[in-house]
Order: sequence, then C-alpha cells, then structure tokens
Amino acid sequence: MVREAHNSDAQTIAEIYNHYIIHTAITFETETISPKEIVSRMEKYKQVGPYLVYEEDGEIIGYTYVSRFRERKAYENTIESTIYLKSGLGGRGIGSKLYLEMLDRVSTKYHVIIGGIALPNDASVKLHEKCGFKKVAHFSEVGRKFGQWTDVGFWQKNGNV
Repeated sequence: MVREAHNSDAQTIAEIYNHYIIHTAITFETETISPKEIVSRMEKYKQVGPYLVYEEDGEIIGYTYVSRFRERKAYENTIESTIYLKSGLGGRGIGSKLYLEMLDRVSTKYHVIIGGIALPNDASVKLHEKCGFKKVAHFSEVGRKFGQWTDVGFWQKNGNV
C-alpha cells in the first residue's frame, strides 16, 4: 500500500537510502544520514508536496517525495522528484505504483516535474519513461564518487504532471 510517510518511518527510510550512499553512485551523497536527518528532510519536503512510502506486509520497501527544483521565485511551479526502493526489490512494479501515486497527488499543483538520474541507471530511466518523462538533458562527468566520474541526465514531465 502507498501511504504518507510518518516520522516513525525515518529509521527504515534511512536504511534504504544509506545502502545507496554506501554502495552506489546513484546518489552523490557520500556520508550516511541519520533517522533524525530524514525527519528534518521530511518536514522540509512535505511543505512542497507528498512524502510517500510503499508498505507491504508491514515493511516499508520504498519511498518517494518532491522538492523544489531551484530556490528562485520563477521556479515555483517546477519540482524535482526522488524515489528509492529497498535494494533488490526492483522489477516488481512497486516503483511505478509509488511514483504514479506521487505524480497524481502533485498533478494539479505544479506545471513541471524533473527527475535527475545518475547514469548509467537503466531501471530509473525505464521508470521515468514509463511514467511519461522525456529526457531533456545530459551532463557528462559532473559527479565524482568512488574515484569515478558520473554523468547525470534530467527527465522532464510537462503540463499536468
């Protein structure tokens, strides 16, 4: 089931995210984050839109939220989306259900939603394109993690997102 995230979910969300920090270049964060930091981020992001989790049999296995794309006033109708699933649980349709629910909840409030993806990341590209996003930008070697350069692509969904 998809539901709003609660502060009590912060430990599990941190565990899901910290896996990607420690083991992948999917996120450019390099230091693990605490449940306290997750709660702080939740409060900030919930001012922009929903912060949702996917729960199955009492276990949180994914989360998604939106944040401001840029701070300047002219960007107020554009948001950036984020989604993470527990490692090894991709390919079951959970990401699509979770992401589409988030998109449905922001569709009347924002004009553009942007997904930034560290590349290569075939699963995330497929998810974004399945949800109607189109690739609009590709930046080469803009992030450096684990001693390697990583590209970033941006996917965009316009109109009623």
